[in-house]
Amino acid sequence: MNLKRTIDIILSLIIMIITSPLIIIIMLSIKLTSRGPIFHRSERIGRNNKIFLMLKFRTMIIEAPNIATHLLIDQNKYITKLGSILRKSSIDEIPQLWNIIKGEMSFVGPRPALYNQTDLILLRNNVGIHLLTPGLTGWAQVNGRDELTIIEKIKFDKEYLDKKNSYFDIYIIIKTVIQVLRKDGIKH
Repeated sequence: MNLKRTIDIILSLIIMIITSPLIIIIMLSIKLTSRGPIFHRSERIGRNNKIFLMLKFRTMIIEAPNIATHLLIDQNKYITKLGSILRKSSIDEIPQLWNIIKGEMSFVGPRPALYNQTDLILLRNNVGIHLLTPGLTGWAQVNGRDELTIIEKIKFDKEYLDKKNSYFDIYIIIKTVIQVLRKDGIKH
């Protein structure tokens, strides 16, 4: 097991333990405020284009279409009241710690594409990004997140592929924490 993987597991377990009271409160709140499951499992593209189920706290009504949120005509029509808060604070991402523990994700890497984002998947394959383990955060995330075009995302993901090292990962994590606290680049 390499150092990055070891750190991913240890850090995920520590964060899960520390946030366990918050996790329980969120789970109960989701169950009490809307119909449907607590978690949303979306088919995502992992390393070497392997499909896995990425976990999130459910933030949308169960009737919402299974497409990227930015493609919805009226996003607010589908997002629950609690979901809006969870998304803006990025708390809906906490369950992905389980994906990290399982080895399907890492803390830092390109965000996993939805299984049906064929244009993004093809462009990533063309430059070798599919060889990376997807991340909870990534270089594209901290450089625009929801505001980036697919071409811009690919550019940043490729830059990460070319530069990746422990110091770059730490820089991306620090930048992510700052952006989450400021709510930078979040449209929904």
